[in-house]
Amino acid sequence: MNETQSLQENLQWFAMRDLKRRHAKLPAYKMFKGLKMQYFTPMIHRLVVVNGKREDQEVPFMQDLLFVKDTREHLDLIVEKTPKLQYRYKLGVQHTPIVVPNADMERFIYAVESSNNPKFYAPNEVTPDMVNRKIRIIGGKLDGYVGTLVTTRGSKTKRLLVELPTLLAASVVVEPEYIQLL
Repeated sequence: MNETQSLQENLQWFAMRDLKRRHAKLPAYKMFKGLKMQYFTPMIHRLVVVNGKREDQEVPFMQDLLFVKDTREHLDLIVEKTPKLQYRYKLGVQHTPIVVPNADMERFIYAVESSNNPKFYAPNEVTPDMVNRKIRIIGGKLDGYVGTLVTTRGSKTKRLLVELPTLLAASVVVEPEYIQLL
């Protein structure tokens, strides 16, 4: 096994908090982009007023949530140098950062990026009646995905709920012909 393979195996997805203000010049996700590091922050479109004109801008869904794929050692150095950046810690466990399994994170990112209009939900927004029907996707971009069907009153659109438990959920549009009820 060469050094690059072993480094790749040590990379993990860490849940991070960016405590900078909403209009900061360099939010953490832009900093990680500049460092050419692998990161993910759920983005939504929002109308904002810039110099008196309304503009459609892509902004983070949750200002203080982002995910970074790196080694703990390297990320510790960045966190030390960046005052408003910190790890998200497991509830009730001191100094244990939340690490999202690579397969779960890659699956979540793929689902979100394959959809034109993902809808994001904070963990407290996912209600029991939203997640009552288990489904499997057969065919299409999300072939093999298992999750719950999100039904919205009055909407003919079918959505699959993909979750990162306790952190974030997203619903993505799926074609009815690919849905198999479980």
